Amino acid sequence: MSEYERWLAQKLDDPDLTAELEAIRDQPEEINDRFYCNLDFGTAGLRGVIGAGTNRMNVYIVRKATQGLADYLNAHVRNANVAIAYDSRIKSDVFAKETAAVLAANGIHAHIYPWLSPVPTLSFATRYLKCDAGVCVTASHNPAKYNGYKVYGSDGCQITSEMAKEVSDAIAKTDVFEGVKRMSFEDGVKEGRISYIKDEVINAFLQEVLNQSVIPEPCKGLKVVYTPLNGSGRVCVTRILDMIGVDDVTVVPEQEMPDGHFTTCPFPNPEVKEALQKGLELSQKVQADLLVATDPDCDRCGIAVNQNGEYVLMSGNEVGVLLLDFIAQARIKNGKMPKDPVAVTTIVSTDMADAVAKEYGIEMRRVLTGFKYIGDQIASLEAAGHPERYIFGFEESYGYLSGGYVRDKDAVDASMLICQMAYYYKQQGKTLVDAMNELYAKHGYYKNGLLNFAFEGEDGMKTMNRIMDTLRANVPAEIAGYQVSGWSDYEAGKRYDGGAESEISLPKSNVLEYRLENGSKVIVRPSGTEPKIKIYLSAKGDGQAASEEIVGKLEAAIKPLLGI
Repeated sequence: MSEYERWLAQKLDDPDLTAELEAIRDQPEEINDRFYCNLDFGTAGLRGVIGAGTNRMNVYIVRKATQGLADYLNAHVRNANVAIAYDSRIKSDVFAKETAAVLAANGIHAHIYPWLSPVPTLSFATRYLKCDAGVCVTASHNPAKYNGYKVYGSDGCQITSEMAKEVSDAIAKTDVFEGVKRMSFEDGVKEGRISYIKDEVINAFLQEVLNQSVIPEPCKGLKVVYTPLNGSGRVCVTRILDMIGVDDVTVVPEQEMPDGHFTTCPFPNPEVKEALQKGLELSQKVQADLLVATDPDCDRCGIAVNQNGEYVLMSGNEVGVLLLDFIAQARIKNGKMPKDPVAVTTIVSTDMADAVAKEYGIEMRRVLTGFKYIGDQIASLEAAGHPERYIFGFEESYGYLSGGYVRDKDAVDASMLICQMAYYYKQQGKTLVDAMNELYAKHGYYKNGLLNFAFEGEDGMKTMNRIMDTLRANVPAEIAGYQVSGWSDYEAGKRYDGGAESEISLPKSNVLEYRLENGSKVIVRPSGTEPKIKIYLSAKGDGQAASEEIVGKLEAAIKPLLGI
């Protein structure tokens, strides 16, 4: 309440915040939710609901976070430079300019895109301009009420946990009103402390994406419907598709232009069918071969495939496996498969990737959830003098990358590769669904499921912690009638199989994995960006029906397992 009263007494720059604070005077629960804690800064930066309060995204929280980042950089680097980008979300442009204004006042040069830009272009600019850090104002695929603040290191990866802790400590020492240095954005531009990123950076980025092309001929005759879901992908995606010769692209008109309210897709996530509804309707109308959708910050990509007039949504695991197989085929055909090739995916992605990699002699590396860990593998290969060994990386959550020019997932690259892949199979009289069915016939039918359980508010985190603590203290003997044959605790760094204990050579992470006697898996992981627990299910059966039956049984067993 004292912090609420303090904010209420301030003459705030943003009148929206004052109005909100006035409106909740007689709502103690609302006041508590907004002020019971500070919005947490972690390795994913900040993410929260837009509004007034210490537990909300607003200009004051953005300024405070930026002051912490500035203090960190000035303690470690002389004459630091930071690249800044933003997407279409509400107040993203305001937050990006406030970030630049605080950095400039702290003697740090800010390079800011003059228009909204995809996350991968921020990762690219950070490396291309030799910056010491990067900031992208985005909440990825969260609902419209959210915004966020992602911080990148000089390598173009999201920051390490060590850097996040130092920045977080610096933020904690900063008073939200009195502790921030700031100048006006306009003065920063006039004085040369803030500069706009030039077109040459975007052109260089698109050229690097084009360099990942695996088909030399133009993809003429492929009919594509594309939706940027009112986000930042339209310019870059349509340009790259034009560059590879896709000559029939229809953009969904209702979702073409930036709109942070996302009125036609309240949950702008290409993993969700409802978000693709407008695209599916248009695809049906024009009978497109393929629907491509990118999320608001254009780092994730979802697709639907025309299969005999019906549009089939393909999962992130399926597209990842298809792309791995396609890239391997194309590289071998073109004589561009490197010696000792490496692909990277996460511990929660499908085991089918291992089977495909083995067929082509590709080393498959598994890392923790978060694309920065895939970026770390690219960096390690680069440091060893063999960047060419990396050929592809993917997450089951619709993130893909086929080159080392950035260190984050890239839906521009993914859109290009998916269209090339669809064209490649179309020339053979096949769809991507046909190609996937052929892979299932060859490697076995792998079925994956994902369950999300949300825990909002102050008690939500306590509930999530209690669930994870209980699971650690009480390892289940069976799940859905299948015996637990082994389990892993990634936070403890231990793996247990048949009574034998071994070390896990990955960073510590709050993840539990249960391996079942029939080869199935259940993985439990609190989300790093949202107040929810995610459950990843994996099964391999003799066919589709058998695998789906196993996953169905596992789904029914999860609530009792979590005690909810």
